[in-house]
Amino acid sequence: MEEEIKNAAEPVVEAPEAEAPKAEAPAEKETRKPSNASVAPEDFDWEAFEREEVYDPSEREKIREAYDQTLSKVVENEVVEGVVTAINKREVIVNIGYKSEGVIAAPEFRYNPDLKVGDTVEVYVDSAEDRKGQLLLSHKKARALKSWDRVNEAYDKNEVVKGFIKTRTKGGMIVDVFGIEAFLPGSQIDIKPIRDYDAFVNQTLDFKIVKINQEFRNVVVSHKALLEAEQEKRREEIISKLEKGQILEGVVKNITNYGVFVDLGGVDGLIHITDLSWGRIDNPEEIVSLDQKIKVVVKEFDPQQKRIALGYKQLTPHPWDNLNADLKVGDKVKGKVVLIADYGAFVEIEPGVEGLIHVSEMSWSPRLHSAQEFLKAGDEVEAQILTLDRENRKMSLGLKQLTSNPWENIREKYPVGSQHKAIVRNITSFGVFAELEDGVEGLVHISDLSWNKIKHPSELVAAGDSIDVQILDFDEANHKLSLGRKQLLPNPWDEIESKYPVGTTVEGTIDSITDKGGVIKIEGSDDEGFAFSKDLVKEDGKKAVAGEKLPFKVTELRRSTRRILLSHLRTYSDVKVEKPVSETDNTKKAVKKINSNMEKATFGDISALAALKGKLEETEKGEPAE
Repeated sequence: MEEEIKNAAEPVVEAPEAEAPKAEAPAEKETRKPSNASVAPEDFDWEAFEREEVYDPSEREKIREAYDQTLSKVVENEVVEGVVTAINKREVIVNIGYKSEGVIAAPEFRYNPDLKVGDTVEVYVDSAEDRKGQLLLSHKKARALKSWDRVNEAYDKNEVVKGFIKTRTKGGMIVDVFGIEAFLPGSQIDIKPIRDYDAFVNQTLDFKIVKINQEFRNVVVSHKALLEAEQEKRREEIISKLEKGQILEGVVKNITNYGVFVDLGGVDGLIHITDLSWGRIDNPEEIVSLDQKIKVVVKEFDPQQKRIALGYKQLTPHPWDNLNADLKVGDKVKGKVVLIADYGAFVEIEPGVEGLIHVSEMSWSPRLHSAQEFLKAGDEVEAQILTLDRENRKMSLGLKQLTSNPWENIREKYPVGSQHKAIVRNITSFGVFAELEDGVEGLVHISDLSWNKIKHPSELVAAGDSIDVQILDFDEANHKLSLGRKQLLPNPWDEIESKYPVGTTVEGTIDSITDKGGVIKIEGSDDEGFAFSKDLVKEDGKKAVAGEKLPFKVTELRRSTRRILLSHLRTYSDVKVEKPVSETDNTKKAVKKINSNMEKATFGDISALAALKGKLEETEKGEPAE
């Protein structure tokens, strides 16, 4: 009977949709009973009950104490467990065994979208009763109080935790884990590259706690780590079933400048750019696109390194196998330059079929040293097949073969001794390369540029100059031609010999002095002479110095070295010059005279003859006569 009264006295609590629930007073017009409530006896005096005349004060107090003992003892500012009794879009109703139920805002459970009626949750008791008699609870505060301990425990035990992605931030996302804001780096969201970070906001995902900073209470989580662990299992399973030559289907996951990564269902394989197409391509995107489903063939795989090399072009026939069977050496073909190297150019005559034009086969000109000087990528060219190796899929081509060889009958066109115009193409320290016509080029050695001595050819000519040359010699086998320039110019030494005969006195200024002698600038001309140190002694016994202007006597003319020997000493010395004006000629005359008188020769004559012969030999060798 007491139990029935108790059940009849308990109000029925219904979860409101908009406002916090309140304990209902006994209805004045209509009394509602829960379906599981006990039925009051038929003789129960409801009118007396409503007038509170059923029990006397002492009995009522006993009943209240008995009722209170059935309720939980609620202590404010503590965390307790409760059971979810109702859920709507705005609120969650939780029963903690108190006389009234508590209401918690639904957003506090965003991290747990799977929450349902009957679940046990932890709540923080803000107040056992507010002004309206309402029990105030907070799930967020309860989580916050125990969150740090839970985070550390999950980290230590390597547990998987649920987290709610609240918002995007610089470098990643902010995730609610146990009420703590953890950082999710962008690189740890997924295995594949993320193109839309905002798509993950307001999602609840599983995470692994990968780093905790105890001092600043910072937490870093990763969703990628869980995916990788799962992927690793799938990878091991897939790799264990792989076979070389196996054809698989995958999805293009990532495209780089060196190849394409394909997802084979949990394991990635790489198609190198050279295995995408039989022809040359600059970018893999010319062949495939992201998220495209493609078939690939397994080329190589390394179970230890877990690397898989895939092929895409291998699923189509090799273009060389379909090459026109009638093509042969000597045929002309057209193609496009697809690659340039210093040594030559690769020309694609059909997709996947290339031939090499070596730099030596581009032009008859010997000065072509780099293919870039003649061709560039993208050029359309016509060439001749020089070699064709179908078995090894190699072909060499030539361009110059389509033009006439200028070296044929070169001697008839440019006979030795003939004079021609040439264009200076290149200048080196040893000479000048001059072009007579396209493909015909010769060398003018520095010694054949000028009768005068020069240090570098650039003193006389520049690239692009037109000069007169004479054909000196040929090397037809190596396509080399020797040219001369000075041979078409008058020899200035002929004029010097007539201008400065030996014995002539000239005025000169000492330009410079060394240990051996001095360089003399001859007055009234651009000519220079040389005086040995002994010939620079003045009449007072002092040696002349640079800058002095003095008279000099021409003592010798050396044609072989283009040198005028001078002496200031001879201008005032009474010593007779032993060497006559033309020492060589006089010596020869003396020898001839002695030879004609050999029958009358004495030992003295023979000695004189020997001395004259010695001087003759020294003169012919270009040595100065003392």
